[in-house]
Amino acid sequence: MMGIETMKNVSPKTVDRSTLVQRSSVRLDPAAPREDRLREFIKQIRNPYCYLDGKTVVKISFAATDTTMEDCLEHYLRGL
Repeated sequence: MMGIETMKNVSPKTVDRSTLVQRSSVRLDPAAPREDRLREFIKQIRNPYCYLDGKTVVKISFAATDTTMEDCLEHYLRGL
């Protein structure tokens, strides 16, 4: 298994697509506790920083902030 720094540093331009997991293939039990779902997601997706969504390589990163994704989405939706 790759280390976290290695996962973070994968380049979407040079990554071997055959090593990436298709996001739609991940299956989680919605009734499972949050931590179990998170653990299972990481187990299935293998690299949460770089994966496939259809034919697109998705590369994500996280900012060092206390603002949650929910906070950002709420702020965005209020501005519509």
